[in-house]
Amino acid sequence: MKYQKRQKAIILLADGTIFYGKAVGNKQGTSFGEVCFNTGMTGYQEIFTDPSYYGQLMVTTNAHIGNYGTNSDEVESDSVKIAGLICKNFSYVYSRDDADASLEEFLEENNLLAISDVDTRALVSYIRDNGAMNAVISTEVDNIEGLKKQLAEVPNMEGLELASKVSTKEPYYFGDENATYKVAALDIGIKKNILRNIAKRDAYIKVFPYNSKFEDLEAFKPDGYFLSNGPGDPEPLVEAQNLAKEIIKRDLPLFGICLGHQVIARANGISTYKMHNGHRGINHPVKNLLTGKGEITSQNHGFAVTREDAESNPDLEITHVHLNDDTVAGLAMKNKNCFSVQYHPEASPGPHDSSYLFDQFIENIKK
Repeated sequence: MKYQKRQKAIILLADGTIFYGKAVGNKQGTSFGEVCFNTGMTGYQEIFTDPSYYGQLMVTTNAHIGNYGTNSDEVESDSVKIAGLICKNFSYVYSRDDADASLEEFLEENNLLAISDVDTRALVSYIRDNGAMNAVISTEVDNIEGLKKQLAEVPNMEGLELASKVSTKEPYYFGDENATYKVAALDIGIKKNILRNIAKRDAYIKVFPYNSKFEDLEAFKPDGYFLSNGPGDPEPLVEAQNLAKEIIKRDLPLFGICLGHQVIARANGISTYKMHNGHRGINHPVKNLLTGKGEITSQNHGFAVTREDAESNPDLEITHVHLNDDTVAGLAMKNKNCFSVQYHPEASPGPHDSSYLFDQFIENIKK
């Protein structure tokens, strides 16, 4: 560690509440975003590079961050996607044989502002009570009024379209071109591990930009279609919803995860809403209503499908529920080859309880 005097820093919430900390390393500056928290004990590198977290200030509830360093293979996209990091104890040294850099070096390389020495228990407790909200982290500790004015101009997550910020600009391929099955995937914030999980089930994938038309995907002559996870509000993603409608109308195999799950719901006339806090962590309990079995899942979402709408829709059934709050965690269409889940089966945070969903997708393609 570089034992220089560390710069003071603040977290200013949209309601005016202030928390204090210190800047990590030599990085100074200011960063805006929606403040949220993740309860995972591990997996910080995957969290920071997950496109679903685009534009969010991440509070890690685990007391120690950085102690196992970083590895270039453990990323979910090509760069850090969070807007900033807030933690309690930041470890400048790491102790893992296959790490190739410290977290400090990783953040420096990605030009990310991080603040440590924060009372994260108090901060998370406050967010839990008052809901996720916009915030700013900054080393400009003497410019509170100026930061308040800038923060007031930051758009709220509700109604915000962010898929275009993280989606690929050009189509690309993933996997073995000689695989048995072909899958067309719409990238509205796709994670690499989703692609790995589909590819290892004997599938060759072509990944398409967020605003692609059905004709674009159809030209690949795929056996199945996939709608990815991603950031922001599903409501403005009209093009993705129209794409889902076309796939469903033709009764083609369709699987959606997280934001893709919400897009499929909206394509069926089911509303979505912004949650008070959302679900972000790697130990969320879900019940599969079809089998009666429980699953320990990885989750990361701030929006959810309206349960009343789903229950009253004659074409859909709720297949999974979140056991903490009874929110919708999975849907299937009764007379179409289409299903989706709100959580992340590819993450496998210790348990591999949910990996069967990728097998189910391939089985649907075989049918």
